[in-house]
Amino acid sequence: MDAIILGDGGLGRAIAAALTARRGTVRLIGRPRAGRHDPQTLRGAAVLFEASRGDAVRANVEAAIEAGCRRLVVATTGWDADRPAVEDLLRSAGVAAVVAPNLSLGAAVFLRLVGHAAALLGALDGFEPYVVEHHRRAKVDRPSGTAREIVRRIAAASPESDGPRDLEVAVVRAGSSPGMHLVGFDAPGETVELRLTARDRAAYAAGALAAADWLLRAPRQPGVHSIDALIDDITIPAVLAASA
Repeated sequence: MDAIILGDGGLGRAIAAALTARRGTVRLIGRPRAGRHDPQTLRGAAVLFEASRGDAVRANVEAAIEAGCRRLVVATTGWDADRPAVEDLLRSAGVAAVVAPNLSLGAAVFLRLVGHAAALLGALDGFEPYVVEHHRRAKVDRPSGTAREIVRRIAAASPESDGPRDLEVAVVRAGSSPGMHLVGFDAPGETVELRLTARDRAAYAAGALAAADWLLRAPRQPGVHSIDALIDDITIPAVLAASA
């Protein structure tokens, strides 16, 4: 796989290491001196990975489209305000992108479990959801993109039209933790908890490569694809086979 990675931080380096281990051709590019990447430097990639900063995503996607990139994997969080404009750019340019607040495949399944748990426990009396997330001191967005997606999934599964009231989200920024998310449902006599703990960025890199493989495997509709589409391709055949 010929790939360009925008962002030479921890995540970008982890993706580069995973691609190199697969004998791929990798260009790891840090922040541009002029504030925007020259599209000429982004030409020739089968897949472009966006792993920089939230405030750079829109400009980086614009530069990638100008360079002729047709497959993007966006692993950056903290750009929600620019998302509608980015989605319009991708669709109008005929570009397909996998976008996820957390590209770990385990995280994708975890989010599914959270949604199912919220629906089941929301149908019972007395269970109140809460979220705790812990990341390294230097992480900018708080709550994390994953935590915000957890809240969205809980709200979507809630029997209440506007989601659960007063959903508590506790944010910890300390040390060097790559990420921990705890989702709990507390009732007077018992507590149910689901926990996702990242030990390092290798899981994120593996998910990023799986997303790139999915984009390369078949033509995809222009616009944004969630990682759920990838998870369905992997898990549904296995689930059907197990139930046959």
